[in-house]
Amino acid sequence: MEIRGPIELPALREDIVLETADDLTLVGELAMPESSAPAATLVTLHPLPTAGGFMDSHIIRKAAARLPALADLAVLRFNTRGTTSPRGTSGGAFDGGAAEQFDVAAAMEFVRERGLPRPWLLGWSFGTELALKYGREHDVEGIILLSPPLHRATDSDVAAWAGVDVEVVVLVPELDDYLRPAEARERFAAIPHAKLIAVEGGKHLWVGESQTRRVLTEIVAAVNPAALPLPTEWSAV
Repeated sequence: MEIRGPIELPALREDIVLETADDLTLVGELAMPESSAPAATLVTLHPLPTAGGFMDSHIIRKAAARLPALADLAVLRFNTRGTTSPRGTSGGAFDGGAAEQFDVAAAMEFVRERGLPRPWLLGWSFGTELALKYGREHDVEGIILLSPPLHRATDSDVAAWAGVDVEVVVLVPELDDYLRPAEARERFAAIPHAKLIAVEGGKHLWVGESQTRRVLTEIVAAVNPAALPLPTEWSAV
C-alpha cells in the first residue's frame, strides 16, 4: 500500500484536553507509536485559524497520521483558542497570537505531565510565530518552522534565539507567498546556528504528496534521523 494522501497508519490515538492558565479548555489529540516508546515528541502549532488553519491542517494531520509508525514519534496536535475542527472547538477566542502564549504553555505542561521525551515545537505559518515568540519559555530540544511569515514575530523575537542552546530548523518554500529564501536568510541571520532549508518549488501550503514527503523527511531528519529514509509503502503484516 502506497503511503500518500489521507492514509492513517497504525498508532495509539487519544483524544485529549488541555487546560490553560486563563481557564480555557483546548481540544486535541495525542498520537503515539503503537508498540514502542517514542524517540521524541512533536508539539504542533497550526496555521492561522482566521484563514482556515486548525489541528487538521494537512501537514500536521499527516505528521500525526504517519510519523508515529514511520519514525517512532509522539505527535501532539490541538486547536488553539477559538479554533474548530472535527475534534471539537477550543474555548475562548482568537487573540492574534497574544493570549495564545497560554495555549503553547498548556501543551508543554501536558508534555511534562505525561513524561513525553525530547519535545520539539513544530510550527506552520502562524504556528511559527507562536514558536518564535513563546518557545524560549519552555524546555524544548528544538523548533521547526514551516513557511514562517514573520508577521507577528519581530526581529527581536528572532534574535533572542541566538542565545538559546536549542536547534532551530527553518523550511522556506521557494515560491512562498510571504517570505522567500533570500529574505529569510537575511531575517534569520540573527540566529547563527539556525539551519535554513530552501525548498525548490515549494509553496506556502505545501500542497501535493511530493511536498508533504519533503516536509516530513526534513522533520524526521532533525528529530530522529535514524528513522530515515521514510518508507513510501506500508505492509500490514
